Amino acid sequence: MPSVETNRAVWGHEYAWPQRGDEWSAPWGSATTQWHCVILPRIRTFLPANTVLEIAPGYGRWTQFLQPEAQHLIVVDLSESCIEACRSRFADATNISYHVNDGKSLAMVVEESVEFAFSFDSLVHADLDVLRAYLAELSKKLSPDGVAFLHHSNIGVYARRWAIQNRLPRNLWRVLGPLRFAGHSHDRAFTVTAAGVELACRDTGLVCIAQETLNWCHTLRIDGFSTITRAGSKWARPNQVWANSRFMRQAADARQIDHIYSF
Repeated sequence: MPSVETNRAVWGHEYAWPQRGDEWSAPWGSATTQWHCVILPRIRTFLPANTVLEIAPGYGRWTQFLQPEAQHLIVVDLSESCIEACRSRFADATNISYHVNDGKSLAMVVEESVEFAFSFDSLVHADLDVLRAYLAELSKKLSPDGVAFLHHSNIGVYARRWAIQNRLPRNLWRVLGPLRFAGHSHDRAFTVTAAGVELACRDTGLVCIAQETLNWCHTLRIDGFSTITRAGSKWARPNQVWANSRFMRQAADARQIDHIYSF
């Protein structure tokens, strides 16, 4: 899996961001439809909020929706060019502060100040050590009843499939693909599983209160969403887990809605 340095190089210099990140919302029709159909239903309980933290905003695909929901929005990215793109895009917004970090630290955030932390479609490329570092930081930065919603990899559950696939001649991959052998990894981190994230939360004084594994652009549930809070917060409860194998069918429905009802 790419290192922090490699991710900084790819997303800060090599990738062109042709549609400011909206290109990644194509399966849903648009970023707006993806926000309203996929993201908002999963986080609506925690918005609006006084202080919101977005980790790895890229060019601001989700920042545009978080900004009106926050009294103060903090955006943190390891790429200076991404932060500059956000600063330019949201130049008229007076409630956003911008920070470049080392890909693991949230030292610039005041302790116990964040009511809602958010990262979507970015930390899927982060290994477990990076997620552990961010969770350790969030355990200090979240307010007593603060909540985080993190989108991360779950491909580690299937690591053996890719290990076997990678030992086979490439001309066999196309034959095995229809049999759901492995296929494209979408650059997910093989060290990460939803269960591993839950365990890392426990190690840092946090708890998962909802987890969803899902088949993001794949037949296998290679991604995960984790909703996280402090162990003693008012939101703390036994973890609710959902194995969602219909995620991309829901994406197709959202794309059709976007096509029919965009005027």
